[in-house]
Amino acid sequence: MERKSWDVLVGLFVLLGVAALFFLAFEVSGAATSRIDGETIRVVAYFDNIGGLKVKAPVKSAGVLVGRVTAIRLDPKSYRAEVTMELSRNIPFPKDSSASILTAGLLGEQYVGIEAGADLENLQDGDRILLTQSAVVLEKLIGQFLVNKAAE
Repeated sequence: MERKSWDVLVGLFVLLGVAALFFLAFEVSGAATSRIDGETIRVVAYFDNIGGLKVKAPVKSAGVLVGRVTAIRLDPKSYRAEVTMELSRNIPFPKDSSASILTAGLLGEQYVGIEAGADLENLQDGDRILLTQSAVVLEKLIGQFLVNKAAE
């Protein structure tokens, strides 16, 4: 009888450990905070270079999560990256807002940063953000620095 209760205890301990690992993976992945509350609108922005931006990347304004990237594709006519984003309808952005691809820290994940404009009309579902700034490619930046230093 004692052996059986010991087996049950070990089984419960293993089950608890597996549950803790799933919880930890869920928290680290950001899945718990990836949902945007309330209704959303879809907007599109075109970039020359999106770097390592991925679907489900955060869209932030002033450091606050306001949306998510829902799709990325190459526009066959302009050969620019078309980034579709879902933004919270609760936070209205003016039509002349701008979108930039930024990096969290030096080598962190890339995200879209929205800078609010001053237009009286707000972005609506299906609108396009016209003012965009592409990702800064670290290799190009280092290359330019080295070329400038060599020229001195």
